[in-house]
Amino acid sequence: MSETCEHVGQVRDVTPSAARCEDCIRTGDGWVHLRLCRVCGHVGCCDSSPNQHATKHFHATGHPVIQSFEPDEDWGWCFVDEVPLALQTVIARPA
Repeated sequence: MSETCEHVGQVRDVTPSAARCEDCIRTGDGWVHLRLCRVCGHVGCCDSSPNQHATKHFHATGHPVIQSFEPDEDWGWCFVDEVPLALQTVIARPA
């Protein structure tokens, strides 16, 4: 495990793909917390959720950096380097 993130340069100001986990909406499943891919804007559910769509998105795309998509949470995570990231919230939540 690295102590720094070598992927922070991939972080973008993104438009969220949905207001909730787009995969759970499609399948009719529930989620616990939401995560936002800071490379493409995919909204997926966390690893405490039954389907773990944010992690599945990382494995499918290789997009390494997520940010919490929960109100008043301002943290990020790099899947590759396994380190937390301080990311400024610049996210407009869709209705």
